[in-house]
Amino acid sequence: MTFFTIVLRSLTRRPVRTCLTLVGISIGIAAVVTLVGMAWGYEKGIGKQLDVVGVDVVVSNMSGGLMPKMFDESLEEKVAKLPRVTETTTVLMQMLSVEDAPIMMISGRKWGGFTWDKMKVIDGRLPKDGHEKVVILGKLAAEVLKKKVGDTVQIEADELAVVGIVDGQAMVENGTIFLSLAVMQEVTGNPGKINFLDIRVPPGTPKSEIDLLCQDVKVIFPEGRAMVASEVVGTSQGFRVARAMSWSTSLLAIIVGVLGVMNTMLMTVFERTHEIGILLAVGWRKRRIVYMVLCESALLGLLGGLVGATLGALGLVTLGALPGVRGFVEPDISLKLMLISIAIAVVVGVISGLYPAWRSSRLSPSLALQS
Repeated sequence: MTFFTIVLRSLTRRPVRTCLTLVGISIGIAAVVTLVGMAWGYEKGIGKQLDVVGVDVVVSNMSGGLMPKMFDESLEEKVAKLPRVTETTTVLMQMLSVEDAPIMMISGRKWGGFTWDKMKVIDGRLPKDGHEKVVILGKLAAEVLKKKVGDTVQIEADELAVVGIVDGQAMVENGTIFLSLAVMQEVTGNPGKINFLDIRVPPGTPKSEIDLLCQDVKVIFPEGRAMVASEVVGTSQGFRVARAMSWSTSLLAIIVGVLGVMNTMLMTVFERTHEIGILLAVGWRKRRIVYMVLCESALLGLLGGLVGATLGALGLVTLGALPGVRGFVEPDISLKLMLISIAIAVVVGVISGLYPAWRSSRLSPSLALQS
């Protein structure tokens, strides 16, 4: 009988208990994959959106949380005069419930600004000017709301005609409702207010000069901040909170898995006292007994991790297809996330087996044989 055979026989001796333990680990790892995958997906979506639109620097007041506080649009005129600035545009963005959709991204963009440039019209047209009270739908937003050109969309108290459907070339863009900034300010009752000021700099501008530009903006707008577009997601307070919540919630599920594996391994050690005594009597060293128990718990973790990662991936696919999520978040089902989750499961198994392994190494061969 080989060492690995002994390990497998231990786990299959009580199949019901082993399966229940695997369920506990799988649920914990599935929670990790699902929650972290949603958080990573949203972060990547925002990052891709900024890249597609062609924003180099974002000015906002992120002290408000996930969506920044509003400020006066007159700031644009001051920022546009700074050195290294080639183009500026303003945005008022909000997340609102729209008809049957529980949450939708609504973006009011300054008419004529560069944030309109990358939109590819699939059907219909863009607004005639910055004051036409109409909306443009990203192609996923149109699917979620079940709207086509000629229909109307109710935003707050106003019903606005859909005049076009566009491909924004990014998940977040395609899940957004677009209006001109002036119309957005009127509809939401925020005249003269914005919550994003987007800046473009000359191509090839060194990072050090962009950082200097951000410092100049800070002087003009002390209560806000200017960030290089590629750093917006990583430093945003709202994203940090979402990331922390996803990991902390996952941690609770992982702790439950640790306790489950530890209980299983302790019961296994107690039930196999006589067997362990025989192994010690025939020459096995205590460290090999410890290694055996740790291998058993690590194998439990590995199996639970594989099942949990699969369940988590299925959960992400299901969540991504829900009307409230589709077009808003593109879940991240990456190999990196899968491998991290499985590695966490193996570590959980090893940690859970430490105390049972220590208990097994403390057994006296003579007493164990009498058990």
